Amino acid sequence: MESLAADSILRIGIVGTGRMGANIAMRVREVGYAVPVLYDVHAASARATAAEVGGVAVAGLAAVTRGADVIITVVTDDAAMDAIFAPSGDSLLVGAAGKVFINTATVTPQMHVEVQRRAESAGAHALEACMASSIPQARNGSLYLMIGGRREVFERMKPLLEHMSASLRYVGEAGRAAQVKALVNMVMNINTAGLAEGLGLGDALGLDLTMLREVFSQTGADSRVLHTDGEDMQRRDHDVYFSAAHAAKDSGIALGLAAEMGLDLPLARATFGQYRTMIELGIGGLDKSGVSELTFPGRRGRQPGG
Repeated sequence: MESLAADSILRIGIVGTGRMGANIAMRVREVGYAVPVLYDVHAASARATAAEVGGVAVAGLAAVTRGADVIITVVTDDAAMDAIFAPSGDSLLVGAAGKVFINTATVTPQMHVEVQRRAESAGAHALEACMASSIPQARNGSLYLMIGGRREVFERMKPLLEHMSASLRYVGEAGRAAQVKALVNMVMNINTAGLAEGLGLGDALGLDLTMLREVFSQTGADSRVLHTDGEDMQRRDHDVYFSAAHAAKDSGIALGLAAEMGLDLPLARATFGQYRTMIELGIGGLDKSGVSELTFPGRRGRQPGG
């Protein structure tokens, strides 16, 4: 495989400049990479991030590929991935020979496999870099990344990926990292919904929730989401780090995988139902901790402060 320019002078393009994409852009610029081209369907977002990193917000996807050696994509779902890697029209695949795409979205494993196929048909390469972290970690380069794709492409991109992460795990061929990420988020979502029920019942019983959270932390009820979401549930502070709508999407991906394997996962189904209920009640834009709005007495889907 021919190498790109030396790692230190790689040009990085960014597609998707929401909070995760913007912070990834700022991180890679901070550690010395050029970020000359950025794109988002919301042009104002791309312009704001471009101003931060000294790049240019371009009007089309093909312009990103033209202006970069490596393109990091941070989009929302299968439909968005399908659109940016469209086989025709304005697409990242236009003039893509020799380029590398690093795709961070939590989408179905099948979509990552298809994107790799399309990229390789265009003479390019693709990796999935599934993130198990949030906005602060994107900014300071301490993401946990699960990588899927061809091993030789991973090795070639490893220096860049190491600048983005505190820990890297190469999982296997295309689609495998997405499978692992779906399971990570499925279990996280189950834990979050379970914590909301425990704290909600404690609130109904009139227990001191600060005391209850401390007891949970010293017993078998402890979990990482207790520390990230427990106080937020108690205080109704649901600033978005990982939205309920995304939680529903990711639990849905896991349930799809379970169906393919002929497995019934009742806890995952129940959790998916809770997050779908949040969307139906118009509060799917809250952080996943907002599932507590369904379980605490007197809340039942009311907006915090309402």
